[in-house]
Amino acid sequence: MLNIVLIEPEIPNNTGNIGRLCVGMDCRLHLVHPLGFKITDTAVKRAGLDYWPHLDLSEYENAAQWIASVPDPDRVFLMSAKSETVYYDAKFRDGDWLVFGRESVGLSPDFMQLFGNHLKIPKSGNIRSYNIANSVAFVVGEARRQIGFSDL
Repeated sequence: MLNIVLIEPEIPNNTGNIGRLCVGMDCRLHLVHPLGFKITDTAVKRAGLDYWPHLDLSEYENAAQWIASVPDPDRVFLMSAKSETVYYDAKFRDGDWLVFGRESVGLSPDFMQLFGNHLKIPKSGNIRSYNIANSVAFVVGEARRQIGFSDL
């Protein structure tokens, strides 16, 4: 099972969509507080539709609490537009941690120093970034392709 980590997500609809993706792709969603919304927000539930009760969800008070739960730091992949390595060049394995930052600013430089695997999603110069739910879908799709879909 892949682990999808959202560090301080800000937009409930994005988190709801990512939760729905996690249910469909058999991933665990990890939410690191503070959140920019309440997990009970109707926008989260609306975006996740009736799939939300099936979501494998873990929540953490802060990043330090989440970091303490990671069994193998070498299997943590941080997503950043500033990375040199493209996500489809990574070699994903079952149990990997795919980490995404806040919608407005991404992951902080200090946080980026905590783990060595940094990945980016290529884009044209016509946009600043992708929506985080789309970004998660890109990376989860590639990781599942590498690992295989037979266990879904």
